[in-house]
Amino acid sequence: MTDFHMVQGFEDVWRPPVRQRIVRPRTVLRPSPASGGGVRARLERIAGRAPEVMVKVTGRTRDGAHLRAHLEYISRNGQLELEGADGALIFSRRDVADLADEWAGAALVDKSRRKNSPISHSVILSMPAGTNEIAVQDAARAFAADMFAGRHDYVFTLHTDTPRPHVHLAICSRGHMGERLNPKKADLELWRQTFAQALRDRGVEAEATPRRSRGVTRKAERTPLRKIRDREEAGKGPMGLVRQRAYREAAGAAFQGQTERTPWELKMVARQQVVRDLYLTQARLLGRSTNPTDRALGAMVEAFVRNMPQPDTQRLALARELRAANEAMRQRDLGGDQERGR
Repeated sequence: MTDFHMVQGFEDVWRPPVRQRIVRPRTVLRPSPASGGGVRARLERIAGRAPEVMVKVTGRTRDGAHLRAHLEYISRNGQLELEGADGALIFSRRDVADLADEWAGAALVDKSRRKNSPISHSVILSMPAGTNEIAVQDAARAFAADMFAGRHDYVFTLHTDTPRPHVHLAICSRGHMGERLNPKKADLELWRQTFAQALRDRGVEAEATPRRSRGVTRKAERTPLRKIRDREEAGKGPMGLVRQRAYREAAGAAFQGQTERTPWELKMVARQQVVRDLYLTQARLLGRSTNPTDRALGAMVEAFVRNMPQPDTQRLALARELRAANEAMRQRDLGGDQERGR
């Protein structure tokens, strides 16, 4: 038998980045009782680097034309089946157009709807490359049913045209009882946890942890900013203003000696140190166990902490990029001078 015990305060490592005082009912999964089984299993998954799920709201449609274009996009103009809440399949472009007209028509007759209120929300459920595609689709089906069935209409479809299998989910924003979908951070946390559990129920190792619990300190690039950067890198548009400002700040660190961490960077490093200390304290507690399985898990946790990335920020990462580009240019100029001198 394991004599697993949890270090006091260890649950803070996995606490969702949500202000609990404003959480609405049925929003964030309440922490389960600190039973060794649940916590231990999760610690094993995290130390073993189980794949992290991605659940992301990618957009909202606000008129019928936009909704139809989105449904045509995710169905590849009717080439991919869209599956609804009742299991019915939508096969053709005509059926896709009819569905868009149905949702848009319901929005038009809704007298309580504001002009710019969304007709639908677009969500992507994704897993890393190599994950079983059918399991991802089946888990997405269970996730959608658990979150929205009986309350909101929705359709979804599986895409396998990228290395990461992912499901596009379109949800009618107006619910059956007139309620409106308005997901906040707490809802997204619930969605991630629910999707991860649905995958585990189907034999796929999956987790949904905050970035800080994995040693990740840089936020993912927001979709609109990434699209602006993609257009710039393809030569189809200028550099975005946000990225311009980021490079100006990074240039100060790269070439003007402004390498001291900002107050918020120091705060981030301190938070990350607390997380790592809690992991290591838990690992030492496991290492003192009489159970060899617990001691092995303690060693896994220690290795996990050793391999965590160092705390980083966009400013310092871009500064390294600028210095590397400057050094590469200097080497090219030096090589050209040597060639001309021969």
